[in-house]
Amino acid sequence: MSIYEKSVVSNEQSVNNSVLTDIQDDFKIGDDDGGLLQTAFVLSYMICAPLFGYLGDRYSRRWIMAIGVLLWSTTTLLGSFMGSYGGFITFRALVGIGEASYSTIAPTIISDLFVHDLRSKMLALFYFAIPVGSGFGYIVGSETARLANDWRWALRVTPILGIFAVVLILLTKEPVRGESEGSQNLEPTSYTEDIKDLVKNHSFMLSTAGFTCVAFVTGALAWWGPKFIYLGVKMQPGNEQLTLNDVSYKFGIIAMIAGLIGVPLGSVLAQRLRPRQESCDPYICAFGLLISAPMVYLSLVTPQTTTSFCFLFVFLAQVTLNLCWSIVADILLYVVVPTRRSTAEAFQILLSHALGDAGSPYFVGLLSEGIKRHLRTTTTQTSEFSLPIPSMSLTLEDSSNATATDLLTKAANLISDNAQALVSNASSLLQQNATDLLQTDRILDFNVEDSDSNNFRALQYSLFSTSFVEVLGAVFFFLTAIYIIKDKRRAMRATFGEPPSPAEE
Repeated sequence: MSIYEKSVVSNEQSVNNSVLTDIQDDFKIGDDDGGLLQTAFVLSYMICAPLFGYLGDRYSRRWIMAIGVLLWSTTTLLGSFMGSYGGFITFRALVGIGEASYSTIAPTIISDLFVHDLRSKMLALFYFAIPVGSGFGYIVGSETARLANDWRWALRVTPILGIFAVVLILLTKEPVRGESEGSQNLEPTSYTEDIKDLVKNHSFMLSTAGFTCVAFVTGALAWWGPKFIYLGVKMQPGNEQLTLNDVSYKFGIIAMIAGLIGVPLGSVLAQRLRPRQESCDPYICAFGLLISAPMVYLSLVTPQTTTSFCFLFVFLAQVTLNLCWSIVADILLYVVVPTRRSTAEAFQILLSHALGDAGSPYFVGLLSEGIKRHLRTTTTQTSEFSLPIPSMSLTLEDSSNATATDLLTKAANLISDNAQALVSNASSLLQQNATDLLQTDRILDFNVEDSDSNNFRALQYSLFSTSFVEVLGAVFFFLTAIYIIKDKRRAMRATFGEPPSPAEE
């Protein structure tokens, strides 16, 4: 049930990404407003997460998820009928409620059904649905939009799948909290006490910080990746007729394969290394990010020259990035007691998305628009600063029979005339620019249509930020390794009602 649902919602997000260019053209919006569509969705998602976390630790998790997914399906369908950008982004934000309802609760149900290595395997299976659903979404979205010749039909596929998810949720039996760990009599504590305990949990807070970096990179690349590659590959000779659908289709296949390999690989590595190194989980995440960072960089510098290597680096970057998904979820579940896990999931969602993929699509889009303005300004000023200076070589060439004195005189006169022209043109240009600066946004909004090269370069420079964020995430996971064993044992004692040891205080 949870796996299917996770795949369906991930599919819906990618459907939007696969038709992003069509959405921008229809609503006549730039990269900044295009990125804001994803940001609005994630903001709603993260704001609602604490509410569902609180409810999930105290009430029926099955009914909470069913209502949330039903709302998600309805708002997705209604959003496809909106004729204005304001209406569309409003329903896009409401879609986040559905994801918040199950993302905070479904992992806790898995934790109550399984324990130890079996739990790790089930979590890997659950989180493997993210890249698979996302990849399937790129394929379904691009192909549906192409067949219907309307991007809106791409959004009308997943609500049907969402109804099946609701039925499966209602057919699922809900386990008792802490059942798999043999502790079935735990009582929930106050919300304030839950938050205080989570903030003091070093492993939870540091792994959440690392996961925030993962979310930042994932959000930015998933939202802008297909369009960026499309702009680069299109500039290769012979690809002038390439469409975004062609790239989104391939991007989706790569995302699916990377998920099929990366998520289970992270879980397998963790299970193999734990007997020898108990704190191996955060190390796997850290090294995965350190390998992914240069792969992302290489995928950003190759689209214009070689499509094959670009997609290869995208694949390697996603495989190593996907190593983190199930491991981070497992870390949360074994360093937090059962009665606080939904709250911990919600807290992690709030932080990781508030500072991660809630802002990264908009940040990259905003940065891209700023870089494009700079490129327009540079291009316009360069074209305007062209002086009608005659060629000295051609002028002197006509005087081949003149004396040396005549040549020097003509040369002097020519230099004098050109100097005057240079000063006159420069003064006019500076005066014009000063006048433009007094007019709001005039200097930033030249009536110059952005070339494919400018669009590509602007997105490229903006997406370089993701490599730096991955390195920062690796640092947070290395710090997590310092505390993880102590926090794991502390949570285990609390689950069975035992007081913490002096070393765990």
